Amino acid sequence: MHDQRSTIKSRAWWAPALAVLAFIALALGVAACGGGGDSGGDTASSGEEIVVGSLLDATGPLNIYGKEMTNATKMAIDDINENGGVLDSKLKLVDFDTQSDDTKYTQYANQLALQEDPAVVMGGVTSASREAVRPIFDRNKILYFYNEQYEGGVCDQDTFATGVVPSQQLAALIPWAIENIGPKLYVVAAEYNYGEISADCVKKYAEEAGGTVVGTEFVPLESSDFSSVISHLQTTKPDVVVSLLVGGEHIPFYRTFNATGLNSEMKIVSPTFGLGNEQVVLPPNESKDITVAYPYIESLDNPVNKEFVKEYKARFGDGAYVTDSAVTVWNGWHIWADAVEKAGTTDREAVIDAMQDGSGISFDSPSGTVTMEPGSHHVAQDISIATTNDKHGFTVISTKENVPPAYENEVCDLVKDPSTNQQFTP
Repeated sequence: MHDQRSTIKSRAWWAPALAVLAFIALALGVAACGGGGDSGGDTASSGEEIVVGSLLDATGPLNIYGKEMTNATKMAIDDINENGGVLDSKLKLVDFDTQSDDTKYTQYANQLALQEDPAVVMGGVTSASREAVRPIFDRNKILYFYNEQYEGGVCDQDTFATGVVPSQQLAALIPWAIENIGPKLYVVAAEYNYGEISADCVKKYAEEAGGTVVGTEFVPLESSDFSSVISHLQTTKPDVVVSLLVGGEHIPFYRTFNATGLNSEMKIVSPTFGLGNEQVVLPPNESKDITVAYPYIESLDNPVNKEFVKEYKARFGDGAYVTDSAVTVWNGWHIWADAVEKAGTTDREAVIDAMQDGSGISFDSPSGTVTMEPGSHHVAQDISIATTNDKHGFTVISTKENVPPAYENEVCDLVKDPSTNQQFTP
């Protein structure tokens, strides 16, 4: 059974303890009365506020992603509250700026769990930040949504993912690149779990499509030196460069690629370019002919998106380019809210059951219809191939509707085995 909405307007540190004993008593009291407990947030009486949490990088090196996600969080909470709230109650957002620091993610996740008893927490930008907080929310029985694209494979009863995964994104982008550009691929990736696992996925999808990965190079997140990468590209001469680069420090790669003239010899495809509005920062000649694949592109022509973009820009400025990351956050909050309405309670287990019931929860998003898959806790969604244009944006080439998270659905079935808690890798 689907609980759908078709428009944007569709719905209604710990403060210092005065003494050590008081601190201990408070912590024990929270543990006994909730702190997530078995319920993950008690159902509010009509008119009471429902506490929800957010952990995002509003500042720090990765705020090129976190800023738009923070914007979308505030916009989603306001949208839900302005349209009746959830179960006739308003949402009270407790949000933290994690400043691109995983130790702060851990600190604030514990603070949320021990003090706030949130009905749900949404957040995390990198996979490292997700894995810093996920065990905390598991331990405290708190529902957690990770709303960003990632390397895939997380299978956890308390975790739901709305971002695109390689079995949707790279499975579309890599065959397109081989067919339209050429069979020789060189992978340049951020040196952490996202880049490393995604690089393995590129190799898998390339082989399946008749292509070959002729080289792979990993670059630390904090590095902006791409001289060795450029040298290897000049020597290897691939047809396609697959960029799995992440963060503001990696933007110089595209400038150097253009300055050395490599863009006339080979083309870049990327599942990450544009998430941080790189196409806005770079002049069009430095981002020319870069092809991406995302569920959401700002120029998508559908009524829900037109209204969403209009309201987003009215609130955050005409210069704000709406990213896929912003929309996955928007989707996460509304899917959770729909599931709570369906369950009739914010009780964690009941909300999980609501998202696992039948064919899951569907939501009409700016990116198209998005459906939370009951077994894998990942979403089926549209995937668009798009290329950079001379207006600091993207032009959609093609869209495939309702693409399932195929790998996640294959390896993860939490309906049959709810005790599974691991990240599967190809």
